Amino acid sequence: MFTKILILIAVATISYNCSSSYQELKNGSFKAEKEFSYYLLKEYEKKAHFEAKEMHDWDSAHLYSNKALLGYHGEEIEPQKISYWKIPSENILELKKAYENLMKIYKDAIKIDPLNLAKAISSLDCWAEQQEENWQIDHIKNCKKDYLNSMHNIFNSIKAENENKITESTKSENKNKKNQDINDLNKETVSVVTKDKNEKILHIIYFDFDKSNISEYTKIEIFEFLKNNRKKIHKYLLIGHADTKGTNDYNLKLSLERASRTKKILIEAGISKNDIKIIGKGETSLLVNTDDEVSHPANRRVEISSIN
Repeated sequence: MFTKILILIAVATISYNCSSSYQELKNGSFKAEKEFSYYLLKEYEKKAHFEAKEMHDWDSAHLYSNKALLGYHGEEIEPQKISYWKIPSENILELKKAYENLMKIYKDAIKIDPLNLAKAISSLDCWAEQQEENWQIDHIKNCKKDYLNSMHNIFNSIKAENENKITESTKSENKNKKNQDINDLNKETVSVVTKDKNEKILHIIYFDFDKSNISEYTKIEIFEFLKNNRKKIHKYLLIGHADTKGTNDYNLKLSLERASRTKKILIEAGISKNDIKIIGKGETSLLVNTDDEVSHPANRRVEISSIN
């Protein structure tokens, strides 16, 4: 009997410790001074509420609550290292690459796009946590998409920052620094659904350096994009792009090859080849402006959209 009482006390203590930070977060009234602190607080607060109220997962609620409170107090919160989680071996490489990609743009993103940085950090934690549990496929998928969307938005913010430099010399100096920091971020194809400035639906596929192959996971996501938009899109435009590493002629051929590989997947999904147009732009239409001979992951892409 005494042993049972001790066990009950231990369990109660653990439950209290796990929930105390969540209660502090739930009952507190917070006003963070820094933008990044505020966004971290809000992003982790949402995830803590979900884990506590919907999933009754107090360990995760405790983790997210702690990170929300530390963010509120001005800590520059980072995503958990992937080694923190018990990730199945077949999924760990992708998450490690995602972590490395995020950390390479962390310092720039704090200044340029703190909102999407906070979303990327919390979404990567969410993705890893759900992958550790490895049974709620929709949750894994949603967290991953939130991470990719926020990273895509950060790329766009870096592009805008580059374009807003006043003098060419300052512009070139800052580009070189940023390009060194974020060079070679993605090591396999990933994709994200977004919209352009005219609200046209886009599906963007990002490629590894000097590659045109498309991963099986990305192929599945393309199929889903086609299924979800089949009533909205009847003719497809595939525009291939490359970064500035290599000659103009080589990059033009590479961008066409990327678009051609994507076209094959659309045909496999049941789209008529007569309803697909491909264009290769090489390195002439960069998402993030760079100097010549720079390998930048945001520029290695194919954009799938509709033909008006």
